Amino acid sequence: MNVPQQDIEKLVELITAEVMSALQEETTDVSHIVNAGATRLGVRHGRATSMASEVAGMIDHTILKPEANESDIRELCAEAREFSFASVCVNPTWVKLCAEELRGTPVLVCTVVGFPLGATLPEVKAYETERAIADGAQEIDMVINVGALKSSDYALVERDIMGIVNAAHARGATVKVIIEAALLDRQEKVTACTLAKAAGADYVKTSTGFGPGGATAEDVALMREVVGGEMGVKAAGGVRTLEDAKNMIAAGATRIGASAGVKIVREAEHSNS
Repeated sequence: MNVPQQDIEKLVELITAEVMSALQEETTDVSHIVNAGATRLGVRHGRATSMASEVAGMIDHTILKPEANESDIRELCAEAREFSFASVCVNPTWVKLCAEELRGTPVLVCTVVGFPLGATLPEVKAYETERAIADGAQEIDMVINVGALKSSDYALVERDIMGIVNAAHARGATVKVIIEAALLDRQEKVTACTLAKAAGADYVKTSTGFGPGGATAEDVALMREVVGGEMGVKAAGGVRTLEDAKNMIAAGATRIGASAGVKIVREAEHSNS
């Protein structure tokens, strides 16, 4: 596609400023890079593991449907404990309950911010982040301002992400940036990932699961190409089988968001037998 020269110049100017700012920092905090998912592969507890446990350790076990009730959330947490998923991913109202249910386990609590539209104000998203972490969230999956991106207001998109990154990192939490890839053309996907990286996020993520489409291997590969090895890539939306998960991992995903986590792991267990 033909991108207007003025949009390219604005993006280059913005990213250049961020890079120069980063180069002036005397130290680099690598803790969030470590959390980007690579350590969940290959070895756990100091020994090689089966494919099932490796896959489980990359899954954010998810319930984000609005009708989910307390019983559903407790069951989600019980499954996460049983299968050693990376995290449970829930709406903010359930964070405190999940933190209580998962206390003393390695399973993290992940929640969503600005979800699912991404169209709330940056200050509101930052406050939502602070409250969620106070309730026990350790990972924040935030939705970008898609309309701002499509308006070429790159400064607003970056400020939106950075407000959440600053709030989360100051409290030891990880940030995943949902770009809602199905709403974007190729250049917009590249721009969204570039801005997420410039803002200091830990992951880029394909989808909310509430948009017009979910994760594709093609999008995951493009996102991995843009962010390189310094960030995680989360594939979410429509990952329902072991084959789906394998395809996303092969394309470069380091985390999988799925409501079908138990099904995927049981498929992996069966393939090992």
